[in-house]
Amino acid sequence: MITLPWRGGVARFPYVRWTIIALFVVAMVINYLARSVLGVAAPAIMAEQAISSEQYSWITGAFQLGIMFQPVAGYLLDVIGLKIGFTLFVALWSLITIGHGLASGWMGFAGLRGALGLVEGSAQPAGMKVVAEWFPARERGVAGGIYQIGASFGAVFAPPLVAWAILYDSWRAAFFVAGGLGLAWVLLWLLWYAPPARHRLISAQERHLIAEGQEVALASRRRRPPLGELLRRRNLWTIAAARFLADPVWGMLSLWMPLYLVQVRHFDLRQIALFAWLPFLAADLGCLFGPAVVAWLQRRGIGLIDARRWAFTLGAVLMTGMIFVGTVTSPVVAIALLCLGGFAHQTLSVTVITMVSDLFPQDQVATATGISGTAANLGVLLFTLGLGSLVDQVGYQPFFILLGLLDLAGAVLLWTNIRKPT
Repeated sequence: MITLPWRGGVARFPYVRWTIIALFVVAMVINYLARSVLGVAAPAIMAEQAISSEQYSWITGAFQLGIMFQPVAGYLLDVIGLKIGFTLFVALWSLITIGHGLASGWMGFAGLRGALGLVEGSAQPAGMKVVAEWFPARERGVAGGIYQIGASFGAVFAPPLVAWAILYDSWRAAFFVAGGLGLAWVLLWLLWYAPPARHRLISAQERHLIAEGQEVALASRRRRPPLGELLRRRNLWTIAAARFLADPVWGMLSLWMPLYLVQVRHFDLRQIALFAWLPFLAADLGCLFGPAVVAWLQRRGIGLIDARRWAFTLGAVLMTGMIFVGTVTSPVVAIALLCLGGFAHQTLSVTVITMVSDLFPQDQVATATGISGTAANLGVLLFTLGLGSLVDQVGYQPFFILLGLLDLAGAVLLWTNIRKPT
């Protein structure tokens, strides 16, 4: 039984940091549920609205354009703080998600997707800022992996939600549910979140654990440097380049996989509901596997940055399985390879995202994460526009080959360009 120390009549909870990250996981689930509903509902929406593959690529591209403003979201979160800043972002993306249920025509969807991307881009910078503020260095990999699980779980829930909505009402109901969940979460965040220095229930021992666990090189600064200084850092652009190469896989899984399964593998709605969530469940395991690899390597004497590079490289090697998705004849094997892709992607993605908190001070983490996130979403944008323009002529297989190779280049960049903090 846990005994809570009392001070001034208020019980101090000894593990506040883990409740904070758990609450943020829920936000990530809702965030990725809201953005994933469109991909699952795409066959029904495209048929009803007479939207072509190329027009659909512009709809998905609008989201990527909007989310490329992550540095703005990150900078705002660094300036005004997580409690108020993230509250505003979640409330806005929830209302925009509800608006999807009222949309018609590909241009209407494109406008809403652009607006959704603009505000949903706050999630990754906010997550890294939570991890940097609330966790000592030795726990950041695990905390980052845990909150990334929310991204995969949101995509896991999208296929059954859309199937239920279409069977019992229409695809529009799925957007209403996803938006309503976000508005409910805002109330919980306002009630519970505060930074460690001001949280009413944190114990002195936990506050000390967090403060003492920060790297001296990142905690000793007294002023936020000009944005131009941040932009000149090699580590920032190396991480950004690695994410640019990595994130098109997530775009394929969340935006195009349901269409691929319908058009090429001839899945129906029931089969989509049964199988389309499996790659995201595998991705959840990757969120835990990446930090576990890092921790295992550190116990064997490998430094933190090198351990993260090795974990990324392992994920990149596993990603080569995506090359064969379009060549296998069995739909079951194709789903298995897509699952391997989801697992590999989150193994390396959570690793490179968390690396930001190892290399940048707390008051720059959200901004740096936003800048690297812009590069990641630029990669998704270019990939999805290319796919939409060419898929009817060349099919999906060339794109699966590309996805299987890009992360190997990202691993080379991390090994050759990242400089450890001194």
